[in-house]
Amino acid sequence: MNAVPDHYPLSRRALLRGSALLGVGALLGGKAVAQSGGIEAEWPAVTALVERYVKSRKVAGMVAALGWADQAPGFIARGREGFDDRDPGSPASLYRAYSMTKPLTGMAAMLLIDEGKLKLDQPLADFAPEFAQMQVALDPEKSLAARPAERLITIRHLLTHTSGLGYAVVGRNKVGDELKRLGVNPGLVSKRKLSGVNDGVPTPGPNEFLRRAAQVPLVAEPGTRWAYSMSLDVLGVIIGRIAGTSFEQFVIDRLFAPLGMSSSYFQVPATATPRFTTNYVLIAGTPVAIDRPGRSIYQDPIPFAFGGAGLVTTPADYDRFLAMIVNDGTVDGRRVMSEAAVRLGTSDLLPEGASLKGTWVEGNGFGAGGISGKGKEEGLYGWSGAAGTVGYAQTRLKLRSGLFVQYMPQDRLPVLKEFPLAVGADLTARMQGRK
Repeated sequence: MNAVPDHYPLSRRALLRGSALLGVGALLGGKAVAQSGGIEAEWPAVTALVERYVKSRKVAGMVAALGWADQAPGFIARGREGFDDRDPGSPASLYRAYSMTKPLTGMAAMLLIDEGKLKLDQPLADFAPEFAQMQVALDPEKSLAARPAERLITIRHLLTHTSGLGYAVVGRNKVGDELKRLGVNPGLVSKRKLSGVNDGVPTPGPNEFLRRAAQVPLVAEPGTRWAYSMSLDVLGVIIGRIAGTSFEQFVIDRLFAPLGMSSSYFQVPATATPRFTTNYVLIAGTPVAIDRPGRSIYQDPIPFAFGGAGLVTTPADYDRFLAMIVNDGTVDGRRVMSEAAVRLGTSDLLPEGASLKGTWVEGNGFGAGGISGKGKEEGLYGWSGAAGTVGYAQTRLKLRSGLFVQYMPQDRLPVLKEFPLAVGADLTARMQGRK
């Protein structure tokens, strides 16, 4: 069995193409607000999408979360938390968010930058001397032969995937293979051994993780090219070092608690088991359970909180994070981040001259751990996850949208393309109705 999420480029590129339809909402003049008739009447195309996937039994359940500005969100939920689970999927169900963790880590870094404890262009080596003398692979597709790096990795590079760091299971090359061999593989999937995913040595604790990561050559010179990576996992460890605590505790204290994200975890407690979904791998279109509540790898002790992929959260909780973004740092009238910190994190932070040619984000910018849309996608900020989830803030419209489902690899179904298309279709219909 191979559950490797190899096809991120296809699905994430489709996601960004689909999200362009959100641009039609700009024609509403930023005045789009909830209509009468309920959430499903307001979002008929999104409702139809959720119903279609659940009725076809391609997924056990699916929840869409949508909200405007500081208004309460609406939820469209169908199906159950697992095919053999009696509990219906709901805004309180727990989903493995995977790479949707990255924007949260990016905003955690923005908090420290805003307080002067961290600088955007500060070298990573200031906090992790292990990275002071990195090597760059001459041809990562063929070997680990390398030359000395010409520049240091910076915090900006980590935030924007331009650090040159590799990734153990995304984008197969010799660098990724070596990271996997060393256990530098920041992601939890299943207790079952899955070929190419978790069949290597265990991931070590945070300090040893950094030490081993620094031993492996980079895939590119820092600051020169966008390459999806474990950068946000490295940054999470650094955030903990700066704060004098763990990354997990920093996020709890500075984001989860003030935002009211009371059901967001890096290790799911036993008390939350009844609300935990089942994750599936799709084999020839058939869902096969690989991680179940009560027996989940996310309920075992973790080596450390992965800033790039470790979050388990609910549709309701993640909506509160997105609400903070679209409301310039406030939720329920309480300030959690400064407006300047949010604006910086959602802006294009790519280093000057960095190449995006041929990447998933070509034609866009990249902010603090998530896309920073340009052109028709201006104002778009967020990212998706390996198990089919997606969460976006559209700051121009003050619109937040999320979709929660659990299957891998994410490109086996066209969910990430169809969800923004459905959102865009409903926005278009509303615009035409106002003419």
